[in-house]
Amino acid sequence: MSSSISKNVVVIGAGVVGLTTAVKIQEKGGYSVTIIAETFPSDPKNVKYTSIWAGAHHVSHAADDAKQMTIDRETFDVMWELSAPGGDAERCFFRIPQTDYLLDGRDECLDWMPDFKKLPGHELVPGALAGTSFTTVTIDTPPYLSYLLSRFIARGGAIVRGAVQHISQVIEGGPHLFRLGKASLEPVDALVVCPGLGARTLGGVEDKDVYPVRGQVVLVRAPWMDFGRTLSHVEQGVWTYIIPRRCGDVILGGTKEDDDWYPAARPETTTEILERCLALCPEIVPPAIRAERAGTIEDLRPLILEEGCGFRPQRKGGVRLDVEWFQGPRLNQEKVPVVFNYGHGGGGYQSSWGTATVALDLLEKALTSST
Repeated sequence: MSSSISKNVVVIGAGVVGLTTAVKIQEKGGYSVTIIAETFPSDPKNVKYTSIWAGAHHVSHAADDAKQMTIDRETFDVMWELSAPGGDAERCFFRIPQTDYLLDGRDECLDWMPDFKKLPGHELVPGALAGTSFTTVTIDTPPYLSYLLSRFIARGGAIVRGAVQHISQVIEGGPHLFRLGKASLEPVDALVVCPGLGARTLGGVEDKDVYPVRGQVVLVRAPWMDFGRTLSHVEQGVWTYIIPRRCGDVILGGTKEDDDWYPAARPETTTEILERCLALCPEIVPPAIRAERAGTIEDLRPLILEEGCGFRPQRKGGVRLDVEWFQGPRLNQEKVPVVFNYGHGGGGYQSSWGTATVALDLLEKALTSST
């Protein structure tokens, strides 16, 4: 921004997309950014805050979608830098070798990843038509979300806890409406909407193309694991994955269940996840047991730290990244640009920095056109 006066920008949502977008805007300079959200990273886990339940690792699913791949590659580059020895968030990441087994034989278009190679036929697991290996990063989501939040605050950002029912509440009342119960003195210059699944019901958005894809995972303690492995079939919705974290915990998953709103882990699904992950990766069994005999899922149960699920905010047609203008209800208030950045599904982490860049660009163009 060329103006010396900071523009007041409000971001709705404090998931990985909202936090990353807020950081990107705040660090650009020329903006005073406030996040309004019901839930923040340090709150107790709940099913409504999906970002905390993610695995997560950076494996792009963009394939031949050039626009999405550009977004995902930018995000990988940022995370690779953050994960470097001495990097700002090194302890939030784990650089590991990853192997993908593809039951549908699809081309993942990941030949740009470090150490990429296609697997020869004799290295494939039964049923796989293709496979790849490469180096990537896994993300320890709880500390990474807290890192983003603390980075945002350290750069001058502000946070307000509030349940926004309609975006007009923010446009008219600003952050103070939710903090103090009365309108802010300074008008809101722009709004950035990153509500995840909340886009279905948030007034002024109410996007019925957004729907939940339930994902159940099992968190186990297995500090000997230093590689990731995935078996998948896109059309059949088969996703089995082992995602180790730097702290020694490992995420085992998973499921992709469209329009399934059940908010707790199903015991039978946990058993199925353990069976699939053990078949794909016997190494998750403790080494001392494997030295004596083949492991079973009963050897995995004592390792379980937590079972849970989250609702991936999927959207028909993909991520929404665009701008609409809303008339401000205050006297003499001009139209306010509203930037939308939601609908990432299960790709929030691997696209977070790239979509934040697009959102910032949309914001700057909108504010420039209004001056």
